[in-house]
Amino acid sequence: MIVCFIFWLFLALFSSRLIVDNVTSGHHYSNAVFKIHYLRNAGAAFSLMENSREFLIIVGIVAVTLLFLYVYNHIRSIHYISISFISLLSAGIAANCHERIVLGFVRDYIQLNFINFPIFNVADIFITIGVIALIAILLLYKGQ
Repeated sequence: MIVCFIFWLFLALFSSRLIVDNVTSGHHYSNAVFKIHYLRNAGAAFSLMENSREFLIIVGIVAVTLLFLYVYNHIRSIHYISISFISLLSAGIAANCHERIVLGFVRDYIQLNFINFPIFNVADIFITIGVIALIAILLLYKGQ
């Protein structure tokens, strides 16, 4: 789990830095699906809880800690696929938490062109995929 977590965390933070550095230096990208539009988000998803930095940091740290403790305590009974998605989810949470601690906000930069949807980042994608996959796994294996 640690190796997967570090890989996904590095990917989220590296991509965020690379994209934001390019956008702020004048490079822009757009196609029919999405465009790169940099935004400083001082809240959580959909800019909820705007300016609640300390609370969001604490929630992020607690969430990642609980996910790691769950895996540690159930390592023998958790399937590798579930551990992979828990790592992805944890890395997304940790990446956003890291940006809140270091920068004071989260860097969002992906804006969908085909639907009115909030601007988001790679860490948000990791969180979304992790949550959806874990819910699907729980539902699929619930009766077994």
